[in-house]
Amino acid sequence: MGGDAPVTVAVAATKDVPVEIQVIGNVEAYSTISVKAQVTGQLTLSSFNEGDYVKKGDLLFTIDRRPLEAALSQVTANEAHDRASLAQAQANQARDSAQAKYADSQATAYAQLFQDKVVSRDQADQLRANAEAAKQLVAADQAAIESAKAAIGASQAAVENAKVQLSYTEIRSPINGRTGSVAVKQGNIVMANSMEMCTINEIEPIYVTFAVPEAQLPAIKQYMAERKLPVRARPQDDSNAGEENGTLTFVDNAVDMTTGTIKLKGTFANQDRKLWPGQFVRVTLRLTTTPNAVTVPNEAVMTGQNGSYVYVVKPDRSVENRAVTTGARVNQDMVIEKGLEAGETVVKEGQLRLAPGSKVIIGGRGAGGGAGSSAAPGASPAGGKGTGEGRGGRKGRPQN
Repeated sequence: MGGDAPVTVAVAATKDVPVEIQVIGNVEAYSTISVKAQVTGQLTLSSFNEGDYVKKGDLLFTIDRRPLEAALSQVTANEAHDRASLAQAQANQARDSAQAKYADSQATAYAQLFQDKVVSRDQADQLRANAEAAKQLVAADQAAIESAKAAIGASQAAVENAKVQLSYTEIRSPINGRTGSVAVKQGNIVMANSMEMCTINEIEPIYVTFAVPEAQLPAIKQYMAERKLPVRARPQDDSNAGEENGTLTFVDNAVDMTTGTIKLKGTFANQDRKLWPGQFVRVTLRLTTTPNAVTVPNEAVMTGQNGSYVYVVKPDRSVENRAVTTGARVNQDMVIEKGLEAGETVVKEGQLRLAPGSKVIIGGRGAGGGAGSSAAPGASPAGGKGTGEGRGGRKGRPQN
């Protein structure tokens, strides 16, 4: 090769490497409420501004109460009337019961007198008939009492329904959340159950929805059974934004056959409200951490016709072409699953001038894990593919 080749080297090191899945997802409200009126009437008051944050139970809208208050007064009066009717029926029963008791005693006395030949049969039968009629009158009174009680029950139900209808004139928030635009302004007539007045999105907590290839499903199920899996998210177009931390809480019950992916959801506390419904985010799902994985800088890994390889520097400064099996890429490092041991020295820059057995001039040393070193004076530009994804053994400048 025309003499020793100047190169930059790095030392393969070990580190704990997270096993992660990175995809694009979108933010979804934890719950969305469509606010509608449950009674028809004029909207008399809107108690919030569009876009306000509201709490559960906060008053949102007020509808004209007067027609429903009048209806409540009417059914309340009907209930009072039915209670008066019950009292009257009970009084009638008491009176008729006393009269029936007296008539029965008279009939019994005359029956004895008839036996003693003191009165005629006609007189005794007449009193007995009067006693039976009095008993029937008491039975009729009891039926009137039952009817009055039933009427009171119906009146009470009507009163409760009127109270419920009246309560619908105040529309309150069912959740904590942020309001959207208001579709109906104060003074307009709203129709029951037919007009969306506004929507409320619950954003604390909030969902981040994303899809992963179905091949990842077995690993996700395995690690989910062991512990809660952490999820991180940050805005797609803002690389400087901080990441939000959440937990994987949902795995869909079917794989999408058209895309070969399965939908997942992470739940985020979102207390600072950085995540917004509909927003696209970069999602990182951490499955586990591989301890003591061997790593080298990305630039050290080349790709040839037979796969990935690195140039290993021997103690005599000669280089060896070593086939390796690569794993995950972590920042500026590449995990080496097979073919390299921790502590071995690999060429980081200058591979274009090398062939197996070449001697090298080491311009400096760096530790694996991204800490490189500058090339020696006169070194040629570094070559090779740094991502381990080249084409057909072709060597080019590393791609970071």
